[in-house]
This record gives sequence, structure tokens and C-alpha cells, in this order.
Amino acid sequence: MSDDVLDELAADRNLLSRTSTAERVADILRSRIIEGAFRPGARLPEEEIGAALGVSRNTLREAFRLLTHERLLAHRLNRGMFVRVLTVEDLEDIYRVRSLVQCAVLRALGEPPYPLAALESAVTAGRGASSEARWRDLGTANMRFHQAMVELAGSPRTDALMRGVLAELRLVFHVMDDPRRFHEPYLVRNEEILRTLQQGEAAEAERLLAAYLDDSRSQLAGAYATTDVPRARDGSTVYGSAVHGRTAGERTADGR
Repeated sequence: MSDDVLDELAADRNLLSRTSTAERVADILRSRIIEGAFRPGARLPEEEIGAALGVSRNTLREAFRLLTHERLLAHRLNRGMFVRVLTVEDLEDIYRVRSLVQCAVLRALGEPPYPLAALESAVTAGRGASSEARWRDLGTANMRFHQAMVELAGSPRTDALMRGVLAELRLVFHVMDDPRRFHEPYLVRNEEILRTLQQGEAAEAERLLAAYLDDSRSQLAGAYATTDVPRARDGSTVYGSAVHGRTAGERTADGR
């Protein structure tokens, strides 16, 4: 566990009150996964994380249990808790869900104008990250864009579903060797979708999104084909799998 990640968690401690719950701890850890702080195959040391957040071992273990049910973590007997290493089957299923949910949200939009402030904010954050070569942050901004898109449905249940899906997706992104080459083109496509929605053309935005998702899925599946992360018929995961010659936990935070 790197000192930078532990420092970030220590800062998150301020978000927790004395009445903090395992659900709130799980929210923080899930957000850090979405932001790319935890890599696939990384071990999560209880004592260090609990101390950084200032929570009891029982509270942290309950948070770990919740995230295990969300398929983000997995326990290894006598080894502890690890971030899952997703398979190509996981990738395909994630994109199946994304297509079903996100395209349906755009299809169900009523008459314009639409409340697009959150999408606009995500695009602005992406531009800033790109201009400063903060590629991990660019990936996070892209994901915030898609979360904001789902929020247009006004459904708390769909919002919660998408947060879990995006957290899993971030674990998939670590398979990419060059985060700039992967994320930067999709910022341009986010901008195009946003402009289309600003013009009130939801059907065209849905068409653009469908192509976007298909291209992203194909690109990631192609990256999986060049690694030794195995295909798993039963959806199980493998820990310490090499990703482009190094284990997932050994690669640097920005994916390079």
C-alpha cells in the first residue's frame, strides 16, 4: 500500500463522523477505486487502512464485505482482502449493462432542455486534466460524465447501480498500457455527446453513445487479448496475474 493512497484515505477521514457506518466507509473506498487509487490484485491491509480512516477493524471488515458483494474485492484464505482482477468475461458483462442502462436513459429523455450541468462539469474537468497531463484524473472525469448521464433518469436505484458498474470498470481500465492514448479520444466524444444533448437531440446522442460503448469495449477486449489475464468460464478471478509483464499491484498509479 503506497503512502500516497494512505494519505488520501487519511484526508477522507474528515468525511466520517463518530457515527460513521460501514456503508460510508464502503462509499469512500468505492470512490477511490473509481478514481484509480487501488489497482487490481492489490492487497488491502486492514491495520493501515483502518488507521488512515480512523475506524474500527469490525467497521472496516463490514465495509470490505459490502464491497465483496459488489464484486470489487475478494478475500483469500490466510492472505487477507484483495482488489479483484477482472476477466474479459467481466468486461463483456459490464459493457452489456452499460449499454442497457445508459442507452435507455437517453432514449427515455423527455422534451429538451435537459439538466446538463453535471455533464458539463465533467467535461470541463476532463479538459483540465488533459491539458495538465493528469491521465488518471482524465479517466475519472470520463467516468463522472457517464455517471452524470445516468443521473438524468432521476432514479436513485439506477444511480447506485451505475456507481458499482463504474467502479468495476475502473479495474478493467488498468489493463491499458497507455492511459493517455486510451482516455483522451473519449474526452472528445464526450464533448460531442454533450453538444448533441445541448441541442436537444437525444436520439442522436443515443446513437453516438452506442458507438462509443462498442468501440471502448472492443479496445479493452483487444488489450486483454495481449495480456496473460486468463479467461474464466465461471467468472472467477486470479490474483497476481501479470499485466504487460508486471503484476497489477506493481504498476504505477497512472497506468504507465
